[in-house]
Amino acid sequence: MISFHRDERIKLIIIAVFVGIGGGLASQLLDKSLELGREILFRYKNEWYFFIFPAIGAIFSSIFLIYIFKDVGGHGVPEVIYSVTKRGGLLRLRSSFSRLVSCAFTIASGGSAGPESPVVISGASIASNIACFFRMKDRQRIALVAGGSAAAIASIFNAPVAGIAFSLEAILGEWTTTNLVTIAVASAIGTEVCRIFHGNQIPFKGGPFVITNLDLIACIGLSFFSFISSLFFMRLLRHIRHVSNRFISSMVIRSGIGGLLVGVIGMFLPDVLGEGYEPIRNVIYGHYSYGIIISLLLVIGKIVATCFTIGTGGIGGIFAPCLVVGSFLGLFYYKLLVFLFPSIHWAGQAYFSLLGMAGVLSGVIQAPMTGIFLITEITGGYEVLVSVVLVSVISASLIRFFEPFSVYHQELAARGELLRPRTDRRILSELNILELIDRNYYPLRPDMRLREFIEIIKNTDYDFFPVIDPKTNQYIGLIHVDDIRAYLFDPNLYDTILVEELIDPDTPVVSLEDELKDIINLFDYGHDATLPVVQDKRFIGFIYKSKILDHYRKELIVEEEI
Repeated sequence: MISFHRDERIKLIIIAVFVGIGGGLASQLLDKSLELGREILFRYKNEWYFFIFPAIGAIFSSIFLIYIFKDVGGHGVPEVIYSVTKRGGLLRLRSSFSRLVSCAFTIASGGSAGPESPVVISGASIASNIACFFRMKDRQRIALVAGGSAAAIASIFNAPVAGIAFSLEAILGEWTTTNLVTIAVASAIGTEVCRIFHGNQIPFKGGPFVITNLDLIACIGLSFFSFISSLFFMRLLRHIRHVSNRFISSMVIRSGIGGLLVGVIGMFLPDVLGEGYEPIRNVIYGHYSYGIIISLLLVIGKIVATCFTIGTGGIGGIFAPCLVVGSFLGLFYYKLLVFLFPSIHWAGQAYFSLLGMAGVLSGVIQAPMTGIFLITEITGGYEVLVSVVLVSVISASLIRFFEPFSVYHQELAARGELLRPRTDRRILSELNILELIDRNYYPLRPDMRLREFIEIIKNTDYDFFPVIDPKTNQYIGLIHVDDIRAYLFDPNLYDTILVEELIDPDTPVVSLEDELKDIINLFDYGHDATLPVVQDKRFIGFIYKSKILDHYRKELIVEEEI
């Protein structure tokens, strides 16, 4: 048995190498596409009509996604989480490239979004299909899907540990040895793919910093500003998505209007356009001399532009916008500190910008470990690790009081599809209702006399009998022997009562589409421990509470062994 598990894990690690290569290449393909798009469009940046470019890009993005690739919209990560929790990690192959193309149109034309979510679903889709090719089990496929997501994040940021943390926190929501090893291998390989193309570069190197106790105390104030910014970001995004979906049914028109609004904002605040990596560098390297008001306007403008881009159907992620918002927020906070306390020598705007990036990202995605490791890796700022931990944890903790779900989980929670690991609902979702149905039963005709029914009771061990119309084969009702015992001892009734008169009208039925948690609730509300399963008015069989609990116990044992 030990050898078998060892062989399975070795196989999983080997396949994780291919998953890492696929996720890393998908990330680099999008990165090169964005570079090419920016080079082509850069020459028109100063033209008066450039403000319509985001709208054109958003329209082309939607057309390619819906009518050419025939894929669905969204920023991708919720779909990956849904596939992990409800579909055993299954993802369509076309998702591995459809989002890359659509995202390239969105961002290269000036849309305010990041490349992270599209490459996450691309890497996850590649991993899912590789797992299917090798006929991996559901749990193994899920681990590989998480590995593909980690490889994509690691490759785009040259941040292997951040990729691991993101997959474990945001995608899986749990830490297990098998998942950790698989994800770590894929993330490391994805990082190496990045380094083959770009070398081992630190994207936003900052420092060195001279950090005092006053700077650490100031981090608490920045945590509060990060929390406010994250909350505003999440609620505005949800509001714009809801309003735009309600009043504009066409995704093409909706995303075009959103792109046009982004272009208008970009006329006054050009730094909010695109994914925003260059503005982050300018803030960290001190190339901006913006005052308090302009810095605050950039924070608000980037949030609004991102919400118009993604909330109206534009394809892109929120990682990069969170980092940009955080960098501008750190700049604003530093300027505010200097204004209020001019005699104190603070650590500098780069220091507070890094902390703002960590705080906003951790708050919006509610994954503080991801924020901590990402900022530490992409800036090389290990000397600010204590400050980053402080801001990330406080920001993520505060926002949970007002928004219990992250921006990735909001959509799933609203649809009742958010299943977190190690919960009753998640474990029940792993069970297949078809495997729980007992198909042993004796059907009764509605016109059957009680005398004939009693003979059937004598010759069978069943306690429940479905009544089925012999002409239409449709389910009519259910009879429980315990409910009719009063009739069994009165021979005068044997030839006067029909079976259809004995049916319990209060017995609920369940269908194959019902979730097991809802079926358990029916049992808990006082109904018998046996319920009929009916599909399209046809009786399928019985489902027993004891059988559900028995399979639940077995599934729980499996979960504990992983």
